[in-house]
Amino acid sequence: MRGGDSSQGFEASWYLAAAREQPDYPCIDGSINCDVCIVGAGYTGLSAAIELSRRGFRVVVVERYRIGAGASGRNGGVLGMGQRLDQRELESWLGESAARALWTIASDANDLVRSLVNEFGINCDLTDGHLTVAHRPRYETDLWRSVEHLHRNYGYVDVVPVERAQVADMLGVDTYFGGILDRRAGHLQPLDLVRGYARAATQCGARVFEHSAVTGVDKSADGSVVIRTVRGDVRARHAILACNGYLGGLEPSLAGYQMPINNFMLATAPLGEAAARQINRDSVAVVDTRFVVNYFHNSPDHRLIFGGGENYSSRFPRDIAQVVRKRMLAVYPHLQDVEIEYAWGGTLAITLRRMPHFGRRDDVIWWAQGYSGHGIAMATMGGRLVAEAIAGSAEGFDVMARVPQWRFPGGRALRWPALVAGMLYYAALDRL
Repeated sequence: MRGGDSSQGFEASWYLAAAREQPDYPCIDGSINCDVCIVGAGYTGLSAAIELSRRGFRVVVVERYRIGAGASGRNGGVLGMGQRLDQRELESWLGESAARALWTIASDANDLVRSLVNEFGINCDLTDGHLTVAHRPRYETDLWRSVEHLHRNYGYVDVVPVERAQVADMLGVDTYFGGILDRRAGHLQPLDLVRGYARAATQCGARVFEHSAVTGVDKSADGSVVIRTVRGDVRARHAILACNGYLGGLEPSLAGYQMPINNFMLATAPLGEAAARQINRDSVAVVDTRFVVNYFHNSPDHRLIFGGGENYSSRFPRDIAQVVRKRMLAVYPHLQDVEIEYAWGGTLAITLRRMPHFGRRDDVIWWAQGYSGHGIAMATMGGRLVAEAIAGSAEGFDVMARVPQWRFPGGRALRWPALVAGMLYYAALDRL
């Protein structure tokens, strides 16, 4: 698989239909000189553009399709806390010092999203509360141990254990077992967020271009970098590759470190306030413990936004609604007769160990990718860390860049079949 196509299925999303921010940016035409050219107008690219522009850099952002058309504008909308991996796992793998540094970055990432929303007046329905629920009894204890560990070793007390009866009371069904509630995490409208970032970047002085597909990134003899697009070139001192699952073949040396996979979502017709509160009393984000997770929350107009299911090809299923509806009904069978008004998919990128891949080449070409489904906060922070490194302060960037990364096994010929076989195996464990 060469990576996602950001034009595929974007218009089917409820996020687009409900979006408040309706920007219109030009296509690049001709030649431009700047300090930093950013490829990809998602959370990473636009966060970097905001930070660099604040610092006086001349910044150009080029987007293949439309602002937020990639994963940043069509994801599950969960603003998480922590890294993609549990702190106990990070401590065991990388040591306590590195794990603590990663926790600090992740905590600051949550704060960063909130501060940008407040500073630039981004109306994205930011709502506090994130409930992680066990889909099998055996997962309860591990969730509760993670809470105890965060309380005791990190002083993080905004997350609390929740018993099965409490989960049933919150969600109106007894589908799940116990879980944990994080009051500092939450959910939001992701497309409004990323488009708000674009507005903020332009207010800070960045130039943003849509419909400007990049065809190549080349080093020049003078040490600069040339970003070639279909209708013009950008010459810069630095380039940031912020494409994640939509990288495709743009930079082959990075492709082996991540795999793009497709995930799917739906939005029901409005349920009415009473029915919406019955299935999600406190309007929290909900994520379960499956390998192929279910995740859902209510919208401000009382729809159920439900995500689940994935595939590993270059195409979406013909009937996305039916794929996701089946999973929705396994949680809420009484929604059998509710109309599905929107169904869409998007492409995310996973790494072998599910931690983001940060790096640089010759202090000229920089990247942050592979957020593995945990990208709203960490991709926003990723952009800031790359920007800080370019500006001469690389401490946070280096913490992320030191996380070990491995290429997916199998080489170019076998890497994809090996990934599919592994993903199908672990997905099968969800049924046990």
